[in-house]
Amino acid sequence: MRPEPVKSFLLVSLVLILFSGLLGGCDLFKGSTPPETPKAGLVRLDPDDYPAFMDSMDFKGLVPAVAESLTYYRRVPPKRKFSFGGDVYTAEHLIRSLEILTRYLETQPSTRALNAFIKDQYRVYASGFNQEPGVLFTGYFEPTYAGSRTPDDRFIYPLYATPQDLIQIDLSRFGEKYKGLGKIRGRVEEKQVVPYFTRAEINQDPEFEGEPVLWMESRVDRFFLEVQGSGRIETPQGEILRVHYAGSNGQAYRSIGRYLINQGEIPKEKMSMQAIREWLDANPQRMDEILHQNPSFVFFKTEQGGPYGCLGTAVSPVRSIATDPKVFPRGALAFVRTALPDASELYRNADGAWDGPSRDQWSPVSLFVMNQDTGGAIKGAGRADLFCGNGDWAEFTAGHMNVRGSLYFLVLNP
Repeated sequence: MRPEPVKSFLLVSLVLILFSGLLGGCDLFKGSTPPETPKAGLVRLDPDDYPAFMDSMDFKGLVPAVAESLTYYRRVPPKRKFSFGGDVYTAEHLIRSLEILTRYLETQPSTRALNAFIKDQYRVYASGFNQEPGVLFTGYFEPTYAGSRTPDDRFIYPLYATPQDLIQIDLSRFGEKYKGLGKIRGRVEEKQVVPYFTRAEINQDPEFEGEPVLWMESRVDRFFLEVQGSGRIETPQGEILRVHYAGSNGQAYRSIGRYLINQGEIPKEKMSMQAIREWLDANPQRMDEILHQNPSFVFFKTEQGGPYGCLGTAVSPVRSIATDPKVFPRGALAFVRTALPDASELYRNADGAWDGPSRDQWSPVSLFVMNQDTGGAIKGAGRADLFCGNGDWAEFTAGHMNVRGSLYFLVLNP
């Protein structure tokens, strides 16, 4: 069954523009009202209400992460506007904001001096979800999976490039009032725009026109690679290939973890990426049922370096977060209070694998981070995803992280 056509005048008109240019300068949106812009997710604080600023990692790795955001801000027009709740700042102001802070950090200030400096020089904005139950922090990481440049009896699951028939319409290019609509993905069928194929349709269609960039050994690995958005593929020849997010089919992301909880298969308190993998390995006959609960499907490209976030710049371990770009300013400096597991080697088991403490034993942390990525499941002012890096600790942390905390954004006083 193919999806019913989306009979939207807005979408059909935009596709006609993209493919024929026949509509010239006519007003496509006459009589149509775009949805309201989401309510501000940030509230400016009085300086007396600022949180106590400190960094649990003594700022290690922060300056390189800031440099990636500076690269992004210097690449966009200097007057481009970024919203912090009800306030707006230009890219050139955000550059100055980050440069002044990094120069100050070079003086190695005490915690007391740092807080006085921020209180005097910076505005601080809190997520509207900082009150109980707080912002939900999850994690993601850069995995390493087995794969091959060519298919054979072992490597049978294609990792697809963006298909030729997938169209993407960026509605923000049609004016500020349409910015909240974001990007729309679909395809053209009989001169109408229809939603792009779902995960089930892609998996079950032997004539799907996608071009594989690589082939993977495990269907479960491929699914989790999509969830993470990037990763390393190790070939039988020992070659390491980096693959990165190239786009999606535009379908809504749905959590298979939540589906398994609702079905009574995995208790909520034991839910993790590792628990899902173990359940799928033990129940291969239900693989289609479970994976197809998530109609979203991700396409990839091979690149050097990375992993890269939505800014087109590299993300940094425990210094980059992913948030909803409709709510929070891209590239901006943020401050988080959450919890992380101890990285001690004491948690290696007899097989050498790292298996850390349960979530109730994680330690509270305070960290300065950069808002450099986004994700299909990261929606609204109450969600943030922390990039954990790669390796055993990163995989464990990303797979188990489900912690409530606080999120703030900082910008230099005008």
